[in-house]
Amino acid sequence: MLALWTKVVSWMQEEKGASMVEYALLVVLIAIVALVAVRLAGREVSSTFSEIGSGLT
Repeated sequence: MLALWTKVVSWMQEEKGASMVEYALLVVLIAIVALVAVRLAGREVSSTFSEIGSGLT
């Protein structure tokens, strides 16, 4: 029983779980930055196309 308890405690203290959480946080941060960049670029592209369209008429 003591061996089982030691394995459970050592499994809970491994750093693999912490590194997975860190990777997940990095993925979320990258996704947020990408969404903000797309929104800002989308506005610029939209206004540029509007100017081009109005210039063609």
